Amino acid sequence: MAGQQDWIVGIHAVTELLKRNPQDVLELWLQQDRNDKRLDEVRALAAELGLKTRQVGRDELEKQLGGAPRKGGKPRNDRLPVHQGVIALCQWRDTTKDEAFLNKLLESLDHSPLLLVLDEITDPHNLGACLRTADAAGVDAVIVPKDNSAPMNLTVRKVASGAAEKVHLVAVTNLSRTLSALQQRGIWIYGAAGEATQSLYEADLKGPLALVMGSEGKGMRRLTREHCDYLLSIPMAGAVSSLNVSVATGVCLFEAVRQRSGSA
Repeated sequence: MAGQQDWIVGIHAVTELLKRNPQDVLELWLQQDRNDKRLDEVRALAAELGLKTRQVGRDELEKQLGGAPRKGGKPRNDRLPVHQGVIALCQWRDTTKDEAFLNKLLESLDHSPLLLVLDEITDPHNLGACLRTADAAGVDAVIVPKDNSAPMNLTVRKVASGAAEKVHLVAVTNLSRTLSALQQRGIWIYGAAGEATQSLYEADLKGPLALVMGSEGKGMRRLTREHCDYLLSIPMAGAVSSLNVSVATGVCLFEAVRQRSGSA
């Protein structure tokens, strides 16, 4: 894993990579014929960091991403990621934190903690989407078990679109023990469960909070569920009985954000 390389694409994702981990960038390619102020800002940031850039045409960018030559002005591979005129060849580096980091972080906070706990989320696309949502919601850290969880890899970083460089991902050896330690710090543990009788919108989410989300298939594990102070459900009005875990995470987190911001 340490030697893995891949392309990070898109203005936002590449910008965050340059700001947070410029040492990971091996090559930076920009579309020379694209008139975009945001792309100019990427060029300026690269120059400030002393990084050399390659100015190439759109076809050359898409060739690097595995696309076939364009025909009639239209891409022949419509599954290519949206690059927005910039791609960066990145050296993968694991930035996952440990329990000691989490303890120091919690001690340093000057506000009520907002934590996201992901219990056995093994799909890297779901993890990346959850990290992106966590960043948008101002989550202080995302906690996962070391085993049976998607690792922080390039797929996660791509889907997170820059959030993987900003959000603290903490991998813990024993999730149940970590939840108990959080409770001892006065942090309330709320678990999302489809069968819970209490609605998300009836809960008080304004205090120190850790929101626990389980896997899509099995939900939270038994021990994880038993360590929750409250179980919450998202009211469902349609025929679908459940949501994708990243979507459910967004619904729950932003209800907490709404309450903590004092919105009616």
